[in-house]
Amino acid sequence: MTVVGFHVSHEQLHPAEGLRVARLAQDAGFDAGMCSDHVAPWSERQGESGLSWSWLGAALATTQLSFGTVCAPGQRYHPVIVAQAIATLGAMYPGRLWVALASGENLNEHVTGDPWPPKPERDARLAECVQVIRALLRGEEVDHTGLVVARRARLWTLPEIMPLLILPALTVATARRHAPWADGLVTVNKPVEELRQMIETYREAGGQGEIAVQVHLSWAPTEAEAEATALDQWRTLTGPPEVAADTATTAEFDALAADVDVADVRRAVLVSADLGELTARLAALRDAGADRLYLHHVGKQQDAFIEAFGEHVLPALR
Repeated sequence: MTVVGFHVSHEQLHPAEGLRVARLAQDAGFDAGMCSDHVAPWSERQGESGLSWSWLGAALATTQLSFGTVCAPGQRYHPVIVAQAIATLGAMYPGRLWVALASGENLNEHVTGDPWPPKPERDARLAECVQVIRALLRGEEVDHTGLVVARRARLWTLPEIMPLLILPALTVATARRHAPWADGLVTVNKPVEELRQMIETYREAGGQGEIAVQVHLSWAPTEAEAEATALDQWRTLTGPPEVAADTATTAEFDALAADVDVADVRRAVLVSADLGELTARLAALRDAGADRLYLHHVGKQQDAFIEAFGEHVLPALR
């Protein structure tokens, strides 16, 4: 059975509101949860940036859902601290946490003042961080010198069930490069043939585990409302992956998106007032190989979306 999860966007929702709607999503029948991890939002209009690790503790404590987050170790987060956070939540909530380890985005990482590395260096740094994190989660003492440094590091509180370390990939090249260490793959909605290609590449490169797709969508009672919401909240995320990775500030993202129109947004977001159409498009992603679908309604108001999808869409996807 396909797992259908609910995505909490910390760039858009106050942490207390995110917690409220996560519980609402559970009550509506969503199977799991996922959240982002940002220092800054993609747009001034989004306007939030709660810390995922604090929020995850509350979400795991007050729901029965499993949760995952996307985290970039190596610059803003030292890998030893990431490993400790994973271990602590994993020890408290066995089998309910996964973490996707990414190479990062300048929007969040520039705050350290360190230079923003080119993608090949970020990929190499990520591979080192995964090595350090896995060793620490096994209970080993770690000394590591490279693009990251750890000295006599050890975790004293370990999880009984090892949380999954997932690969987040926007491109086939990333899926191929990091597949060997991954316990699963998470990507975003894309044309079905592109998704199939990514999954095939990931598997051929040795990637294990489940395939998850985070689906950005905008639903409203009318097409005009759905389009307006998507354009207002998600127009800064319509460019190529390298733009999202390298742009440094919220203001710069807003400037880059000044001329984006609805047609551009529709390439990144499933936009419709028709629940049947959205169900069919989600089913196509499922049938292309997604074991999990994490639905992200890009509007800041979530209640009507949760109610409508809980009643009409979730049953049709199972």
